[in-house]
Amino acid sequence: MATEDKAKATAKNVEGKAQEAMGKVTGDPEDKAQGKMKQGEAQAQHAVENAKDKAKKAID
Repeated sequence: MATEDKAKATAKNVEGKAQEAMGKVTGDPEDKAQGKMKQGEAQAQHAVENAKDKAKKAID
């Protein structure tokens, strides 16, 4: 399950980068902000998954 969650977070990060880039190209500050927000959410999800992995390794 962790691999699937990491893949989702990576996809969200890519989506955020694309949205931010589109906002820069079109001059839309809302798109830029939403893109950055998605990237932040993806980073947080990666941190959660990494913490889960570390906890699992410590238990095993």
